[in-house]
Amino acid sequence: PHRNFKSIHVAGTNGKGSTSHMLASVFQEAGYKVGLYTSPHLKDFRERIRINGELIPEKSVVSFVKKHQSFFVDNSLSFFEMTVGMAFDYFSTEKVDIAIIEVGLGGRLDATNIITPEVSLITNIGIDHTAFLGNDLKSIAVEKAGIIKFNVPVVVSETQPDVKDVFVDKAASKDATIYFADKESVKEYETDLLGSYQSHNSKGVVAVLRELKAFNVFEEHIVSGFLNVVSNTGLLGRWQVLQEDPKIICDTAHNAEGLRFT
Repeated sequence: PHRNFKSIHVAGTNGKGSTSHMLASVFQEAGYKVGLYTSPHLKDFRERIRINGELIPEKSVVSFVKKHQSFFVDNSLSFFEMTVGMAFDYFSTEKVDIAIIEVGLGGRLDATNIITPEVSLITNIGIDHTAFLGNDLKSIAVEKAGIIKFNVPVVVSETQPDVKDVFVDKAASKDATIYFADKESVKEYETDLLGSYQSHNSKGVVAVLRELKAFNVFEEHIVSGFLNVVSNTGLLGRWQVLQEDPKIICDTAHNAEGLRFT
């Protein structure tokens, strides 16, 4: 079913969640039907699979599992693999115009890596999931670079000297044009997502949008999309103000690098 919709593939250690939601919001503002696959969820499993910000219905989750349960068992599929299948089936059935697909872990061997996207986006690299990806930045970057496909442009949000050559070499081997967003002349936009690290994410998003010639996304869509990420996509837990008196703010991260971004 993944062949029935266009997609953007997003990988990285930090920032890919905010980046994915920014992209989805911009396409929604441009009038497209947008699938969004993210992980992990915070409260409800259905947060992982959305169309135009709406969670996949419970009945769709239940019917998919019932229909394919024997296949899952017979092939010993992981929870994540089953969820990816569910998301792709839902996006295909609902005929989304484009789907923003987040890598779950790494990239090269990730279940989402069966897609051939319009553009690949890699946010940045930090020490994460070392049991599976390796103990140093270069090893982890090799796994992330695994999403780079033949003749598919790739955008890297942030130039990191330790791993830059990994992405350049991989792109060259795949005849893929590569862009480092922080080295490009990319306009910065105001966003409703709080945190100074969003400037890195936004540059990557704008660079990706430049590469998508088949979609009518204009300046006004980018402006409104960046300003309405939360309301359009239902994003939770990114410098989210839960209440004012006393003030309670929720932010999320799953590794040391993510916590250092403020």
